Amino acid sequence: MYTHYDLMLPLLRIMQSHDVTYSLKEAYEALLQELKCSEEERNETMEDGRNVIFYRLQWAKTYLKKAGLIDYSKRAHFNLSKVGRGLDLKGIEKIDKKYLSRFDSFSEFRKINSKTEKAQKTENIQKDSANSEELTPPEIIYQQSKILSNDLKDELLNLIKNNSPSFFERLVVDLLVAMGYGGSHQDAAQAIGKTNDGGIDGVISEDRLGLDKIYIQAKRWENTVGRPDIQQFKGALADQVAKKGVFITTSSFSKEAIESAKKSGIVFIDGEKLTSLMIEFGLGVQIERSFHIYKIDQDRFDEENF
Repeated sequence: MYTHYDLMLPLLRIMQSHDVTYSLKEAYEALLQELKCSEEERNETMEDGRNVIFYRLQWAKTYLKKAGLIDYSKRAHFNLSKVGRGLDLKGIEKIDKKYLSRFDSFSEFRKINSKTEKAQKTENIQKDSANSEELTPPEIIYQQSKILSNDLKDELLNLIKNNSPSFFERLVVDLLVAMGYGGSHQDAAQAIGKTNDGGIDGVISEDRLGLDKIYIQAKRWENTVGRPDIQQFKGALADQVAKKGVFITTSSFSKEAIESAKKSGIVFIDGEKLTSLMIEFGLGVQIERSFHIYKIDQDRFDEENF
C-alpha cells in the first residue's frame, strides 16, 4: 500500500502538468488515475473507516507544504509554490524525508519535532533511570500528537491570514469570550474595532460585571511586531489611564518588543500562542478522533475492599 511519501512525487507531477488550484478531493481523484489504482486499493480503509489513500494524501500535502513546494491558496485548496513550479522532477524516483530535508523550511520543521522527541527521551531517562532511547507506546502517541498539533496550528494561521482584518477582529472577540472575558458576546463584539484612539483597536470587559477593562490591539500582520509598535500601544494605554493591555498578532514579536511589553505589563500573543489558545478553547477546530489509555484499577482487585 502507498505511504504518504509514495504519493508526493506523482502529486507534484500532476500539479506541474496542470498548474491549477486543487481541492483535496480533486487531488485524490487525479492521484487514483495517475497511479492506476485497483478497486481494492481505492477502497482500502483504516480501522476507523477512513480511506487509506485519502488520509495519507493529507499527510503528503502537509509535508510538501512544510518543504515549501505547495501553498495553501484558499480554504481547503492548495497549489504549487514558486519553488514547486521550478522543481525539476526528472530523474527523481521517490521523494522521501532525506530529499525534503534539502529544503530549509522542512529541515526547520524536523528540527522542531526532533527537539520535542529528544526532550521527551531525556525526561524518560531521568524518570526511569533507563539508558534506552526507545519510547513507550504512550510516549509515541504524545510525540505524534505534537506533530499533529503543530500542523494544525500552521493551517489555522494560514486560514486566518487569508481572511479579512474584520474577520480577524471577530475571531479575537470569539476567543476572548471563550476564555471568559468580555461579558456577553454582544458586548465584546461592540467593543472590538470600534475605538478611534491611536494604537487601540478595542476595549473589552475583564469580567461580566465590567469591573475592569482590557485594552486590545489586534493586528493581522505578516511583518514582525517591533518595539515602536509596543511603545505606541503603551502610549495609547497611558492616555486612557489604562492598566491592562493585550497585543494580539498573527505574526511574531521581536526580542526588543517582547522586552518592552514585559516591562510595560502588556500581554503579547503571537501567531503561535494565538493558535494554541484556539485549540485549547476549541475555537475553529473539532475533535477528529480521541484515544483513551487505560490502566489497571488495583483497588478493584483488593479483596479487603469487598
